[in-house]
Amino acid sequence: MRQDNRSPVTLMTMGIAGFFLAGFFLLVIFGAQVYQEIVGGQAQNNHTRELMGYLITCAKANDSEGSVMILEREEGPVLVIADGDSGYAFRIYRHEGALVEDYGALESDPNPGVAMVIGETEIFEVEDRGDGTFAVTTDAGVVLFHARSGA
Repeated sequence: MRQDNRSPVTLMTMGIAGFFLAGFFLLVIFGAQVYQEIVGGQAQNNHTRELMGYLITCAKANDSEGSVMILEREEGPVLVIADGDSGYAFRIYRHEGALVEDYGALESDPNPGVAMVIGETEIFEVEDRGDGTFAVTTDAGVVLFHARSGA
């Protein structure tokens, strides 16, 4: 007959070690989930600042008399920001789930084929609130800007 040489102290030590090991793995899993949520929130915040900041920067960089206009088209509004007196303009609009910008002659139609993607958005609305104030709404929120020369 074979006799088991394991003492109760050895079994208890192995049990405690197993308990701590299980606790360690649970802590790692919980920490990974919290980290993933933090990174996701940070990515969303960066997306919001990127999208809204770009719109404001573009409008303010080209702020001249009558430079900001809104064109209504079947696909949705187009925010047109004239590039000084050059006869060209930046046109910002929504195309296939993304906010895009193209640059072309002021009177020409927007050309999504050459447009640069600014960011993803399902909503793009532009409102002229009068007195040179405009409101732009996207998935990231609403941003107001005032065209200094528009008044």
